[in-house]
Amino acid sequence: LFPPGEVAPVQGTAFDLRKSVELGKHLQEFHINGFDHNFCLKGSKEKHFCAWVHHAGSGRVLEVYTTQPGVQFYTGNFLDGTLKGKSGAVYPKHSGFCLETQNWPDAVNQPHFPPVLLKPGEDYDHTTWFKFSVA
Repeated sequence: LFPPGEVAPVQGTAFDLRKSVELGKHLQEFHINGFDHNFCLKGSKEKHFCAWVHHAGSGRVLEVYTTQPGVQFYTGNFLDGTLKGKSGAVYPKHSGFCLETQNWPDAVNQPHFPPVLLKPGEDYDHTTWFKFSVA
C-alpha cells in the first residue's frame, strides 16, 4: 500500500484532522473504513508538534512531538473482537489507534520526499516524545 508519490492537501477531505474531531463520528461522516495513512509533517530536524489526542470520557490527553517528517495514523481497522485483553476486554474494529512517527513511505523511490538513505558512517538520530496529561 505504497503512496503514489503525491503529497496531497487535506483541506476539505476526510484527512483534515488539523482541528479536533470525534473519530468514530468522523469515520461515519466521511464513509471511510478507517485510517492507515502517512501524514506529512512540516520538515524539521528539530522537535516539532505532531499530534494531540483527547479522550473525553476520562480527560486523558496525549501530545506527540517528533523529529521525524511524518506520522502513520492507524485506527485498528482489522480488530474484530477476537483479541482478548486484560480482564477479558474485547477489542472491536476501531477501538484503538496508533501514531507511528516515521519517514514518508517509499521515500527511497520518491526524489521529492525527504531523504531516507543512510550512507556509511552516517548516523540515524530521531526522537519522538509522548506527553500524557489529564484535562
